[in-house]
Amino acid sequence: MIHDMVPTVLAGLFAAAFGAGLIDAMVGGGGLIQIPALFGFLPGIGHASLLGTNKISSVVGTTFAAQRYARVIQIPWNAVWPATLMALVGAFIGAYIVTQISTETLRLLLPVLLSAVALYTFLRKDLGSVHAPKLSRSRERFFGACVGLAIGLYDGFFGPGTGSFLMVAFVVFFGFDFLAATAGAKVVNVACNLASLAWFAPSGHVIAWLGFSMAFFNLLGAQVGAAIAIKRGAGFVRRILLGVVLVLIVKTGWDSYSPFFL
Repeated sequence: MIHDMVPTVLAGLFAAAFGAGLIDAMVGGGGLIQIPALFGFLPGIGHASLLGTNKISSVVGTTFAAQRYARVIQIPWNAVWPATLMALVGAFIGAYIVTQISTETLRLLLPVLLSAVALYTFLRKDLGSVHAPKLSRSRERFFGACVGLAIGLYDGFFGPGTGSFLMVAFVVFFGFDFLAATAGAKVVNVACNLASLAWFAPSGHVIAWLGFSMAFFNLLGAQVGAAIAIKRGAGFVRRILLGVVLVLIVKTGWDSYSPFFL
């Protein structure tokens, strides 16, 4: 099946990769575009292989976005480095777990988690508008490690929304503004993707040629998304985050719960 893909299937996957790179560079959550596209267009392929293929594409766009932000935004490294190191551990463990069990339970929880993110962001009108770190340097490192481990585990196990969850965590718990939080989230997300690939690739759960083809379009989207976010500022990023999360709540809610009612 893989080698007999019709042009419309490839076009759909490449368009999804571009859209995922665009959104992910601004507010995270690109996996919620790219992963459903992979599952929808390639229903006969195992879930672990599709998730592994998604990581190849995602790591390219996310790495570019991280570099783009690092050139113009002061990344809060004191919290980001511990989060990055522990994300490597968590994502590797999560990637191993997903090859062993079903992701159905987590799929059902995802719309609930996204709803909580949207509600909190909407109610806090000033959230992420000002960069005002509220933890001591030692507490930043400790809680950075905790956040990295927890979200890294989630990313390796399932993945969609990792960038958005990271960004909101940096804003809510650390007091960073949206641009600094987005920049930090990109660095941690690169580590998550690389650690997941460290398990998926050697265990044969990747479709390399498709992943690298989608990576090209993901990179194009990331270029556009990062440029827009940096130019428009934190307030714009907050509005995009709310819009994306609301759309994704509807999408993931329908995908997860419609089978129970139809």
